[in-house]
Amino acid sequence: MTGEMNILPLPPTVPATSRPQAVSGELLKLLTPMEGLISAGQTAKAEVLSLKQADQTFQLLLKVTLDSGRQTTVQATSTQPLPQGTSLAITQPSAGNLAITVQQAIASSVAPLTRLDTAKLPVGTLLQGKVLTSQVLPQVPGQATVFRSMVSLLNTALSGSTLSIDSPQPLRIGTLLSAQVQDSQTLKFVPLSNRQEQLAVTQQLPSQQSRQGSLDGLLKLLQNLPASSQTSSDLRAAVDKLLSGLPDVQQLSTPKGLALALANSGVFLESKLLAGQNPTLTPDMKGDLLKLIAQLTPGLPANSSFNAIIAANTLAQAMPSFVRNALGMLGQVSAKPSPTGFPLPERLLQSSDDEGDLEHLLRLAAAAVSRLQSHQLSSLEQTGVTSDGRLMSTWQLEIPMRNLQDIVPLQVKFQREDAPEKEPPKERTEERPPKQQLWRVELAFDMEPLGPLQIQAQLIKGSLSSQLWAERPYTASLIENNLAALRQRLLASGLNVGDLDCHLGTPPQGPQTRLEQRWVDETA
Repeated sequence: MTGEMNILPLPPTVPATSRPQAVSGELLKLLTPMEGLISAGQTAKAEVLSLKQADQTFQLLLKVTLDSGRQTTVQATSTQPLPQGTSLAITQPSAGNLAITVQQAIASSVAPLTRLDTAKLPVGTLLQGKVLTSQVLPQVPGQATVFRSMVSLLNTALSGSTLSIDSPQPLRIGTLLSAQVQDSQTLKFVPLSNRQEQLAVTQQLPSQQSRQGSLDGLLKLLQNLPASSQTSSDLRAAVDKLLSGLPDVQQLSTPKGLALALANSGVFLESKLLAGQNPTLTPDMKGDLLKLIAQLTPGLPANSSFNAIIAANTLAQAMPSFVRNALGMLGQVSAKPSPTGFPLPERLLQSSDDEGDLEHLLRLAAAAVSRLQSHQLSSLEQTGVTSDGRLMSTWQLEIPMRNLQDIVPLQVKFQREDAPEKEPPKERTEERPPKQQLWRVELAFDMEPLGPLQIQAQLIKGSLSSQLWAERPYTASLIENNLAALRQRLLASGLNVGDLDCHLGTPPQGPQTRLEQRWVDETA
């Protein structure tokens, strides 16, 4: 479904000196009649705790506060949708009914929004909401049918507010929707097939990161896995397959070897499955880890404190189906990118005294899968359309590489930023100029004897700039002394080279600290 949704126009302004308009009729019907809830001639305050649509009526849960201070909750039905949080003044004309004496007299602040403040929500901002109600409006002869809905906003500073919108198509009650702000009273719906559920991704990411563990802890243990009665031949085969797929420094130094290592890093497993590929034919870090877990589970003792069934269910439920589908569509329209932490910090899981070797190995393998999924979700979180129309695509991953006898996790982040779309050619014969792209690359690794290193580089129109950070003074000095040679090698490769700098320490954190490049010609 595509199209625009219009926010309802502002109602006429009521002079402050005029009395609120009284609403006649019994608007609320109690599901369970209550005699004498409110004394005759008295009023009480009520707050809407929840709203649910049932056909053409609306079910409300009300918290009623009587004059005595006593509070009670009642269920009622209404012909009007009253947003959650609305405060009302009510009377009780009969045991089964409540009447609103002054419509929304106390709660103008929680009335449905009728326009958006584009200073707080700039054009291009993606709103997430849940559909509370949907009604068809009386049709005007000669005009299309209009459906009116109330949507509870779930993100941005307006989270918890209710928005009234008109749409050319009905919005299914209870569903989540995403829409981009077009102006103060227009939203553009983002189709389900072309979006990632940014809100759900953001909610999943912290839980994945809390379970994740560093890859090298698991891989070092697998390298030294002793032969015992617990290690079956199938388990040994799964371990050997995982370790044999690790690239070395020489392989990553060639374009073909690097491309193969990126493809087998595990970040593209869902994409391979969606494309119908058989992941067992080629090495894949995430797929091999899942096979390892499958071989570890049957070997656990029956009285194991680490319940294998719970562990398997945790992995199966760790990523909802729509997130798994979204992982195959990186680069599609999503929410406005938000900065995320890079690189992921080292996190080692210690074995407890009351767990066996296989139990600890299973915990490490599950934590390694969560680490890969944290990279995948971070990629989704940073992929989308910015407020000025640029498409940001992000691929964040981790490659364990061999360096002699050591295994060094190499964290990599690629970002591609496409220039905003310009006016289409007026004539069909006019050729569209090629779209300009800005590429950013970040690397992070800890390799002896250099120690921790982080590198940021960006490439646009054949021009390369880079910043390097080393935590050891010796390494920073070594790199500084070789920057001139690096510049010459880059120039010999046909690149225009801008800034090349090395710093002692780590990169500053924050959304404005990375290398910046604008979509303008600096020589103009």
